[in-house]
Amino acid sequence: MRRFATAAKYTRLRPLEPAKTAFLTIDVQNLTYNEDGMLGRKNRPWFHEQAKSVVLPNIEKLQKECRRTGVEVIFTVIENLTLDGRDRSLDYKICGFSVPKGSWEAQVVEQIQPVGDEIVLPKTSSGVFNSTMLDYVLRNIGIDTVLVSGFLTDQCVDMAIRDGADRGFYMVCVEDACATESEERHSTALNAFKGYCRTRSTAEIVAELQHLPDASG
Repeated sequence: MRRFATAAKYTRLRPLEPAKTAFLTIDVQNLTYNEDGMLGRKNRPWFHEQAKSVVLPNIEKLQKECRRTGVEVIFTVIENLTLDGRDRSLDYKICGFSVPKGSWEAQVVEQIQPVGDEIVLPKTSSGVFNSTMLDYVLRNIGIDTVLVSGFLTDQCVDMAIRDGADRGFYMVCVEDACATESEERHSTALNAFKGYCRTRSTAEIVAELQHLPDASG
């Protein structure tokens, strides 16, 4: 009885507080989305069409409202800390996955690039909490809620959701601001990690933020 009474005090159904919320965009960079990138359009037609027509426009909408209301906008990109990739995770080395420091592939896609001093964290593994200082940064800023968007739903987004939940953050997956290789994989991933987060649409997040005042006062 005591266990259930305690659990009843906790819920993911919480209103957004901009000062305590971050909008994290994962791996939306030239490597993953560009005709000339290492993971080009011809091998992933559904992904690229979904990214172009749905995900990127939705990230833009979210960025606009997040910036207006004072939500912390943060990016992470796959990027070595070195030119030769000696700092990469063992898994990335085995897979031959290397994005040199400062390279074109490491840059955030032009359509949604950072503004001002927005934080961009280079990561060298699938998990942003494992190979960056994201946890430290979020706690220093006073963040307790993380809205998540980006690529790929069933890989790096999945890991961010689960790891963030384990670290005590309220995780929110913006389902139509993420994509992966196929619609089936996207849907399967959302269903697999739904127990670790609140799943919401771009329209729902934007509508909630639109009722909040400008951060500038």
